[in-house]
Amino acid sequence: MATKDPRIDAYIAKSAAFAKPILKHLRKVVHAGCPDVEETIKWQFPHFDYKGVLCGMAAFKQHCAFGFWKETLIFDGDKPAEKTAMGSFGCIKSLADLPNEKALIGYVKKAVALNEAGIKAPGRTKPQKREPLEVPGYFVAALKKNAEARSAFEAFAPSKQREYLEWVTEAKREETRNERLATSIKWLAEGKSRHWKYQPAKR
Repeated sequence: MATKDPRIDAYIAKSAAFAKPILKHLRKVVHAGCPDVEETIKWQFPHFDYKGVLCGMAAFKQHCAFGFWKETLIFDGDKPAEKTAMGSFGCIKSLADLPNEKALIGYVKKAVALNEAGIKAPGRTKPQKREPLEVPGYFVAALKKNAEARSAFEAFAPSKQREYLEWVTEAKREETRNERLATSIKWLAEGKSRHWKYQPAKR
């Protein structure tokens, strides 16, 4: 039996005026194509599950997005227009930017059939291994002056360390580099990753 998540009601309510009818329509379409769908929030966005993830939607300042988890299998050569944003249909600014309701419901039913059959999405190309990034002397010196920052930096995975190093070293002006270095040390001392602002709050 289908379940509705009140968090998605709240998400739609907080969205921009243009986005509300789009999100409501997409929600209705998914339920029409999969009566037993379950709603949830993943990665801060509304998602729809049935024996695995089916699809998800999102609202931004000037457009919405809607995407199928196994889109390459669902469209099978019948791909919508060239995408200009995340999701399967690019930037959705009005209902006119979406296929008609019958077509959308058909896509949802295809997604359901794939999940029922246990078919997995095609594997993604494995990213190339990146060479370790050398820690500049000025960064090492700054870490030595702050034990908390040094401990946090050393405890981070190489990818997390790289995020800080690239942010600081890519600064074109020395003044900007110094500002970023100071901010990095402050955040590291607080145990924060470089992109901590964009991570969902812990419950």
